[in-house]
Amino acid sequence: MPITTSRRRFINSIPAAGGLAVSGTFYTLRGQTSRENCRLSARPSKATGSIPAGLHPLGLRAERDALLYVPESAAKYRRAPLIVSLHGAGRTADRAIELLRSLSDEHGFLLLAPQSLEETWDVIHSKYGPDIAILNQSLTRAFELRDVDPGRVAIAGFSDGASYSLSVGLSNGDFFNAVFGFSPGFIIPGEFTGRPRIFISHGTIDPILPIDECSRRIVPALKRSGYRVTYREFEGKHTLPPEVASEAMRWFMKPA
Repeated sequence: MPITTSRRRFINSIPAAGGLAVSGTFYTLRGQTSRENCRLSARPSKATGSIPAGLHPLGLRAERDALLYVPESAAKYRRAPLIVSLHGAGRTADRAIELLRSLSDEHGFLLLAPQSLEETWDVIHSKYGPDIAILNQSLTRAFELRDVDPGRVAIAGFSDGASYSLSVGLSNGDFFNAVFGFSPGFIIPGEFTGRPRIFISHGTIDPILPIDECSRRIVPALKRSGYRVTYREFEGKHTLPPEVASEAMRWFMKPA
């Protein structure tokens, strides 16, 4: 999807280069207070049920349902790691699963893919709302179905999903211990908690979310604020190269 003039204005309106304070607060935008609007209450607990390996709709709504992928290799864990995968604009939960499915098979982590109610994630159009609710419900349901390691829960996303992943992940950094942003555009202002590890990648000739306006502003701000950021630039466009995805998942599975 081409980057529109309105989206360029939106990206440039967020002070990614200097708005992230060491205290963990971005300057506010549109009167939002992200701590109030995007805090997640779901937490891992002993599962009350169990589902076999495979791809499972969670039955949370009739259309645009969330998906949970359980690889065969998850059987090696008493409590499996879990990654939430967020799709880009105009995409679906299926695409978010496919983005990391082969790596889920390789490493054994569960893959949870909620789906935005509209074309893209709520806050990008207006404010946090139904998509945070479905994310929280998806996590709650996943924790009911499989035992999850509370020390290895991460959130990831591509494109608009990356912007949402970074924004929600940092606002819930006391829950997520790793946050991935694959070709992000921005971070929504808000109050951030915890100090999760961060992995960001971006193509140097990205025509959709140009690197100079996006990750090259975001990454230095995060580092100045004390976050541990692993950053990979690659020669390419708006994509996630297999070798970068593979490195990112090895980074996640390696003990911090």
